[in-house]
Amino acid sequence: MEQYNEIVTLIAMTLGVGWASGVNLYAAILMLGLLGASGSAQLPPDFQALAHPLVIAAAGLMYCTEFFADKVPGVDTAWDGLHSFIRIPAGALLAAGAVGDVGAGPQIAAAMVGGGMAAGAHAMKSGTRLLANGSPEPFSNVGLSLAEDGMVFAGIWATVFHPWLMLGVSLVIAALMIWLVPKLWRVIRRMFRAVSQRLRGQTLPADIVAPKRRNLPPAQG
Repeated sequence: MEQYNEIVTLIAMTLGVGWASGVNLYAAILMLGLLGASGSAQLPPDFQALAHPLVIAAAGLMYCTEFFADKVPGVDTAWDGLHSFIRIPAGALLAAGAVGDVGAGPQIAAAMVGGGMAAGAHAMKSGTRLLANGSPEPFSNVGLSLAEDGMVFAGIWATVFHPWLMLGVSLVIAALMIWLVPKLWRVIRRMFRAVSQRLRGQTLPADIVAPKRRNLPPAQG
């Protein structure tokens, strides 16, 4: 039974840190570093460096920066665009470090899974935030950002202390990403197409102005 628990812990850690990195990398590193430095949790050997005071300070500084940038419409999208090149590789590296020194094969597999979770989470966050920026009020951005921060902190806590729970949650999140990301992409592509045609003074197609409606038979007198 203990062996199964260790396997579940490794899988949950791989999925959890990958997903959290895709949403808010600095919050994930800060949470892991604080748990390790305070002695509240025994982190994997490759995560011991996260408990170093300099790493915690740097993660805290970057988290504070993102905390404010992530709540300003437009700035949050630019920030997400820049972090497309940071969150996904970092998620893969953290996932590989979560399995420890067990050989190149498991580490590569963990990196691919963690990177995939980070990419999916980042796509969901960026797409949802881009759609929210179409709203004239800024409160949706603030609410989304606070919810994302809370989910990351709660997710890392569950990953460390309740791996079975995080494993189940991660599988649900993965299924949600597979279902939702293509839909977000289609909506965003249609939105950009509409904006582009407006800028060029073209008439918008009917499928952009209003969603298609199913043809119904005429009402019977």
